[in-house]
Amino acid sequence: MEWLTILPPVAALAVAVWTRNVYWALGLAIILSETLIASYNPGLGVLAGIDRAVGVFGSTGNTRILLFCLIIGALIAYMQRSGGISAMVEKLHSSGLASTPRRAGLVSAISGVLIFVETNVSLLASGVLGRPLFDRLKVSRARLAYIIDSTCSPISVLILLNGWGAYIATLMANNGVENEFGVLFQTIMLNFYPLLTIAGVFATVLIGRTFGPMARVEANWSPPSEAADGVPADDQVEAPSKAIYMGIPLLILIGGALGFMVWTGEGDIRRGSGSTSILYAVILATAVAFIFLLLSRRAKGEAVNIGFKGMGDLLPAVTVIFLALVLGDSLKALGTGEFIAAMAADIPVPFAIPAILFVAAGITSFTTGTSWGTYGILVPIAIPLAVGAGIPLPLAVAAVMGGGVFGDHCSPISDTTIIASLASGCDHMEHVRTQLPYALVAGLGAIALYLAAGLFS
Repeated sequence: MEWLTILPPVAALAVAVWTRNVYWALGLAIILSETLIASYNPGLGVLAGIDRAVGVFGSTGNTRILLFCLIIGALIAYMQRSGGISAMVEKLHSSGLASTPRRAGLVSAISGVLIFVETNVSLLASGVLGRPLFDRLKVSRARLAYIIDSTCSPISVLILLNGWGAYIATLMANNGVENEFGVLFQTIMLNFYPLLTIAGVFATVLIGRTFGPMARVEANWSPPSEAADGVPADDQVEAPSKAIYMGIPLLILIGGALGFMVWTGEGDIRRGSGSTSILYAVILATAVAFIFLLLSRRAKGEAVNIGFKGMGDLLPAVTVIFLALVLGDSLKALGTGEFIAAMAADIPVPFAIPAILFVAAGITSFTTGTSWGTYGILVPIAIPLAVGAGIPLPLAVAAVMGGGVFGDHCSPISDTTIIASLASGCDHMEHVRTQLPYALVAGLGAIALYLAAGLFS
């Protein structure tokens, strides 16, 4: 039975690659997982899968994620129709800040670095800003999806002044680590995968060259009249009006998320609720964008319908996120993560522990689609492993942290990968396929560094 726990995620990945249809892949994996839980009864598995889907809304965090992904569609629609997006593109282009592919890439990457407090805020803001710039300059949305996905998550797990840092510190404290924040900040320079990934992003932007599937996509790419998610190309919607119609809602989205993180954390931004903060911020930003649409006199009595149309355009992507959440809950009940983690515990070569923890975290995150869940499973295992083998604790914890992000970057069922596709307007499986070689190169480099660090520590 234990080996069968990895069957649902493996089946999901195989079907996703084979059919390029993530809906079928996730649905099949959910039914397989619930069938295994129901003692191999497929009928009960289907019924349990329905109950599991309903149970997703029992988590306020999950519900907030789904809501803000829908509402962001209305925000984008309002900024488009008011002419704010096209005006912002014109302003950035005419000012020279984003007048070339290199500069547009730097704008997107730097925005991802600066908005480090909440990954989804960073992905959405960087994607919404970058998509019309990339379309205008005829640079593929696959490259944009790679830039924002490979900047936002890695920087969030490096800076640590956010919910990620507070969560991992709590896990360490709960497992007997004293001075957990001191240990946490020692992980920064030992978190090799995010460091290599961010270096790779800026190298790609500055050199202007791509490789693998990304290069093949870009060789035949031209700005579509409609995005993969059905949203019209940003620079083709409305004539430019005022850049503030986009700039102010984006600033409210970012600033509001930061402010609400402080508020929900009772003054400590590290302990704030990311899902609550981004939901509050996106609602506030959408309300302001709605007012700007009315001021632009371009709504023509259809302002509310424009918002619903924007939300409807993102419904396919939100459905993928919903199914991924259902699968994650099901795999947790099945014990997939625990099985993979247990495999890492039987290690005959102590110096390889950091590298093995990185690989185990990567596989767990890849198959379950969540780095948060991966940390909850593997941090409690990494601590006694490191202490028993004489491995520096920051090195072991850093390996788990980096491995979680690595698995997310490779997985088609990861929420951050899905949101990066959504924000950039890129086909989801195209994003996974084009980003994978970059993630694997950085992952192999990280494994080599962890082997060396374990050997010489």
